[in-house]
Amino acid sequence: MIHLKHLDLKSVPCPLNVVKIKLALEKLSKNEQLIVELDKGEPEEMVLNNLKEMGRLFKNIKENEKFIRIKILNEN
Repeated sequence: MIHLKHLDLKSVPCPLNVVKIKLALEKLSKNEQLIVELDKGEPEEMVLNNLKEMGRLFKNIKENEKFIRIKILNEN
């Protein structure tokens, strides 16, 4: 069974949001996935680029004009 952890990073500036996501990912056990909400624009670009560089798989769950919600899959 998959457990979801939720991280609300709306209005958290770069690069702090990237750091918070990295820390949260390190704490995930193998049956957990991380849901992250972030502001559109620079936070979205920074975080998604960083996840790609780390080789993390993620998918968009929800998006509107203000924020984006993604699910980061845990391959550990």
